[in-house]
Amino acid sequence: MRAISSPNAPQPIGPYSQAVESGNFVFCSGQVAIVPDSGKLLDGDVREQTEQVL
Repeated sequence: MRAISSPNAPQPIGPYSQAVESGNFVFCSGQVAIVPDSGKLLDGDVREQTEQVL
């Protein structure tokens, strides 16, 4: 397993990894669709929020 961290992503609140790679999989959790310019939650459907998170 390898922890993945990007300086371009908001830092997690708490002791979380942004993502963890294990074999051919990447696991992430606690991701929130925040709009960087406003700091507010993206007002969109699940598809739009998923695109913002990823």
